[in-house]
Amino acid sequence: MYYNSFFTLTLSSLFILTTPITLNVSNNKPLYQNIKKMMPAAFMVSLTPLLLFINQGLEMYTTNLNLFSINNFNINLSFIMDMYSMTFIPIALFVTWSILEFSTWYMKTDPNINKFFKYLLIFLLAMMTLVTANNMFQFFIGWEGVGILSFLLIGWWFARADANSSALQAIIYNRIGDIGLILMIAWSSMNLSSWQMNEIFSMNTNNTLPALGLILAATGKSAQFGLHPWLPAAMEGPTPVSALLHSSTMVVAGIFLLIRLHPMLESNHNLLTMCLCLGALTTVFTAICALTQNDIKKIIAFSTSSQLGLMMVTIGLSQPQLAFIHISTHAFFKAMLFLCSGAIIHSLSDEQDIRMMGNIKHTMPLSSACLTIGALALMGTPFLSGFYSKDTIIETLNNSNLNAWALMLTIIATMLTAAYCLRIIYYVQMGPPRHSPLSTINENFTTLTNPISRLALGSLIAGLLITTTMLPNKTLPMTMPTMAKLLALMITATGLILSMDITNKTSMLSFKEHNLNYFTSNQFMFFNALHRTAPAMSMEMSQKLSTITNDLLWLEKVGPKGLTDSQKPLINISSSQKGLIKAYLTTLVISTLLLISTL
Repeated sequence: MYYNSFFTLTLSSLFILTTPITLNVSNNKPLYQNIKKMMPAAFMVSLTPLLLFINQGLEMYTTNLNLFSINNFNINLSFIMDMYSMTFIPIALFVTWSILEFSTWYMKTDPNINKFFKYLLIFLLAMMTLVTANNMFQFFIGWEGVGILSFLLIGWWFARADANSSALQAIIYNRIGDIGLILMIAWSSMNLSSWQMNEIFSMNTNNTLPALGLILAATGKSAQFGLHPWLPAAMEGPTPVSALLHSSTMVVAGIFLLIRLHPMLESNHNLLTMCLCLGALTTVFTAICALTQNDIKKIIAFSTSSQLGLMMVTIGLSQPQLAFIHISTHAFFKAMLFLCSGAIIHSLSDEQDIRMMGNIKHTMPLSSACLTIGALALMGTPFLSGFYSKDTIIETLNNSNLNAWALMLTIIATMLTAAYCLRIIYYVQMGPPRHSPLSTINENFTTLTNPISRLALGSLIAGLLITTTMLPNKTLPMTMPTMAKLLALMITATGLILSMDITNKTSMLSFKEHNLNYFTSNQFMFFNALHRTAPAMSMEMSQKLSTITNDLLWLEKVGPKGLTDSQKPLINISSSQKGLIKAYLTTLVISTLLLISTL
């Protein structure tokens, strides 16, 4: 009976959300109000399977329907209800509930608000399909679902050229990553004759090619170094889209893929080292980029990429449970950071430059307080949600006998995280007001305050609840030197103190743009190299080659001029009329002599 209730209640939370999608897409009816009411109902229903899992350890693999068969290859509708899916679904529903309620305030004047809410809902359903899939066919449907919905939502304001280009960046970069997932699926079709995950694990999967495909797929979807430029560009979408995309959908799908299929990686130490180094490079690179950004949404976006790099480091440590815990805690404070920034931007007449804000703590006290809580949780302040996952990850890395270079980069990124978090707090909340005096600031909306307060509560207690009820299955080092235990906290405090001193000493100086600042704020010219320099060089080379080929080869060598030049030797041979007086005189003299000699 427990198993039937377990499965039925889990799917019920999915079916509750599918109801609004079938309704009419009429902008005259407040359809978004119904969607907003269905979210808490779905969240409450999803808590029962989670409690059953926590109390009795119930897990379930179920196959409901045979979709189609090809020879001996069967593709079934199959679900997996385990620690990952049972924990992630309530968190995703809770976060999305807050985001949708916030959207009723943020997108109130949008003429297509009903369609916007449906897109957000389908976005969530695609992610829930992904996390509950027990075969690669279902997983791929969810994977592509979040990809296409991210394209539609990032380009929601399609009249803006930047929004269109950002949406194209997102879909193209993710297409590169999709090659890896398709490679893995094709390999399993040819070698294993099954797409069921538990069957894939039961066979000999110690093969480098499909595992490399998984890493490539995660690199594209989770914006690791090399395929990361789409993530900060995605800030062209509405703030609720950014909040949902960065917290509990899309970007965590790549890391979740590696968590779900980790048995294919755990015996290959070379690929784990690749994940470790890729994650360490990503986390420090994007932390440096975040430190010199001035757009508040892009700072938070780069911080997401940095945290995803930390999750990839955890995958490289062969600790997928820790990576999942960080996904779970990260969802609360990252969604809250975006909602707070959206509230501030909306109240300051769409001003996103942190240098043009200031003194928000008096005019928007709730948003400022929650922004501070989110920033402190992000930097790993003790007893906030981020501390329970980040501190454990760094401790595990510090006590491993793996790459010291990756440890150093992760520690540097942790220090930079404290620096850019303080920078947000300082410029947004402190100092004199630098924004327009005509800005109408008003926090007296329950649709603004309730979701932010709800996420703030989650940022305060979620880490404790998750770590006490969902302990990792793998044994972690329980004893360590005191300095190693306090390393993450000391590094965070060092970054906080240094950035505070530097900010206090330089805030009154006239600022001159430095080449290094310009270099880091433009992603080390990574974007320019990929999207400007390389296309310009390619176009210039193509133009030169085509011109040289056309003018020199075709026109000069083969075409009219070439044909004329090829005829000149024949003309010279067949005719003595060269236009030279010497030749004419010589011919005259020779002819005269021949004539005289014949007489």
